[in-house]
Amino acid sequence: MPSVAQLEAYRPILTSILTGFCYHSVLILPIIRSATPRAGLADLTTTELKELFKSWGFNPANAVRVMRSYYRCQELPGSLPKGLVERLKRELPAGSTSLAKRQVSEDGTVKLLLSLCDGRTVETVLMPDYREERAAGCISSQVGCALGCDFCATGKSGFERDLTAGEMIEQFLALRREAAPLGRRLQSVVFMGMGEPLLNLDAVLGAIRRLTDRSLDVLGCRQIMVSTAGIVPGIDALFDSGLPVMLAVSLHAPDDEERARLLPLAQRYPIADILAAADRFQVRNRRTVNIQYCLLKGVNDSPEHARRLAELLRGRCMHVNILRYSPTGLGRSGAAYEPSDQAAEAQFLAELGARGVVAHLRRTRGPDIEAACGQLRSASRRPPADDLCSA
Repeated sequence: MPSVAQLEAYRPILTSILTGFCYHSVLILPIIRSATPRAGLADLTTTELKELFKSWGFNPANAVRVMRSYYRCQELPGSLPKGLVERLKRELPAGSTSLAKRQVSEDGTVKLLLSLCDGRTVETVLMPDYREERAAGCISSQVGCALGCDFCATGKSGFERDLTAGEMIEQFLALRREAAPLGRRLQSVVFMGMGEPLLNLDAVLGAIRRLTDRSLDVLGCRQIMVSTAGIVPGIDALFDSGLPVMLAVSLHAPDDEERARLLPLAQRYPIADILAAADRFQVRNRRTVNIQYCLLKGVNDSPEHARRLAELLRGRCMHVNILRYSPTGLGRSGAAYEPSDQAAEAQFLAELGARGVVAHLRRTRGPDIEAACGQLRSASRRPPADDLCSA
């Protein structure tokens, strides 16, 4: 099975293949730039900060105190040596992202558009839990996406670049700031926003390792889910990382032909291979895999589709999340997708339940704002800066 390093070596090939499937020639070769923001606290692990303090001539034990305070309230703790405070303020900026736009739904969902150091923007979402003291966060892993899923707003914008681990951490911290005045704790996160996490796995794993650093008491691995459209070597590499996080796999269709019309990735990874990888992950990681299935009216929402999905999952102890579609306009294929009606949703769930498949309809969040992945960014799109910030 491929290591994370091997998967990273595959990524240019995968991206080339996927963009070939996904885009018209005008969009095939966007200029892919790598941001090089000046390193801040979000870009460092506790161990790295200890080594930095040591090189500066300060007690490395202060690193844990600094990181705990940073993750809790993005401030430096009191009683630090004056020289260390001055050095930190001078050499480790508070962050490389800033708030570009904020939307709040009637149901309490908060969607943020964050501006990155190079002028690009990325979305992140806070979703209040039914338990009043908790909230969940949705974090993006890339600017845009190379997969080109036909019904997804992010896929229409194309792929621009990967996010750094620090930029993902800053999304988490922005959501934590949003949750605090509401009296809520950001209790769980899912890497399910813009982008395909398993095509930026090194950075995603770096962010997860920071969030699950036991000395910081931020999150546990069980509180983190990574969602994928089905990058088979990435699923194996995620397990090989040694981080026992949760996994979600987006299917959206019960057979390869129908799935390929919605997700060009299906031409590279058949459903059988994806589910086999999910089986390996579940057996070895002892974490129930979630299957994501977005219902599209007249496309994949018939009782027959439900029966075929149940057949795929027969003998597998997996949980199905039925998603309600948020319209994003015409797909790349020219199709105008619509959400299924409530009767179709109920019948789909009933067919799965009658065949022993555990499934539930995930409540729509933020229907009155641009809550679907990529919508807020598309509505606020502006050209990225030509030069990258490096100082």
